[in-house]
Amino acid sequence: MLKYPGDEDRTIEAVADPTALSKRAARRLIQRAFVLAGRDRNVRQHIREVRCLMLWTIEDWDLAWTVSLDRGRMEFDRRPTKRPDLTLSWPTAEEFFEQVAVGTRKNDPPDHSGDATLWKFGQVVYSSFCAAMREVLCDPVDENGVRLA
Repeated sequence: MLKYPGDEDRTIEAVADPTALSKRAARRLIQRAFVLAGRDRNVRQHIREVRCLMLWTIEDWDLAWTVSLDRGRMEFDRRPTKRPDLTLSWPTAEEFFEQVAVGTRKNDPPDHSGDATLWKFGQVVYSSFCAAMREVLCDPVDENGVRLA
């Protein structure tokens, strides 16, 4: 990473109000959180037997993305899939970020539809994503130190 004058003085601030983010910034933070969640060994171990496509949507922002689970691998795609096996949806970005702030397997899950048997895998991914997203909101930089929001 290149150092520029004044870099020492720059500090990365946490995202105070995630609902004030632009859609582009939110999408970048969400993608980073999925990268971190996909590196979680616990998640990879729990999804090693499943193949499915999960569609995640935030309706008021008209954001949708696909999470593909393929025998221990998790991939993020910014495009929505046309035939999801499981769909997670939030009516508003505010609800999405509120659930992320407290999201665990024990809490109320997001609205989901589709194959109910796949939710046990979706729960693990959702829980890990929430933990990773909270971390990303506190430190919104990628692995190269570039600010995401």
